[in-house]
Amino acid sequence: MKIVKRVVIIVIIAFAVFYVVARPQDAANAVQVAIGAVFDAGQAVVKFFTALAS
Repeated sequence: MKIVKRVVIIVIIAFAVFYVVARPQDAANAVQVAIGAVFDAGQAVVKFFTALAS
């Protein structure tokens, strides 16, 4: 099982490197979308706790 996990991680890293090299603009857009999603989720959590406290 350890070997399978290691192979999967290597394949994911290889794909990410290939994607960045082959399509840098698309890779940058994907990162921006991911960061935006994390930021939006953080804002939603803050709103939830603010509403909960009031």
